[in-house]
Amino acid sequence: MSKFNLTRDINGYNGFGLDFCEDNQSVTLAANVEQNFTVPGNYATWIAVFSYEPGASVWVANNFTATIPGGTLAATFSELNPTARRVKAGDVISLISPDDSVAVGVSLYAL
Repeated sequence: MSKFNLTRDINGYNGFGLDFCEDNQSVTLAANVEQNFTVPGNYATWIAVFSYEPGASVWVANNFTATIPGGTLAATFSELNPTARRVKAGDVISLISPDDSVAVGVSLYAL
């Protein structure tokens, strides 16, 4: 388990430097195939830090099935390439991409 511990810069201000993480998930997404995982239960709250293959479009949802948008404007629970989100133990993170062979990583830091 890796604690969410921001590093400080030379002036003592918080920066976004994180330690390497021990709780990681990774997947290579096939086009239009949803993948998901459950956030571990050993801590109540986590920060999920997402990383994507450059140029990829990945839609992510929390506790809903991620969906790829259609040709008309519509409400959705999915977000395009989020960087970091607070999640809770037992949440189900869902990922999908219209692109083929997209590498995705998720690092989970305990709060």
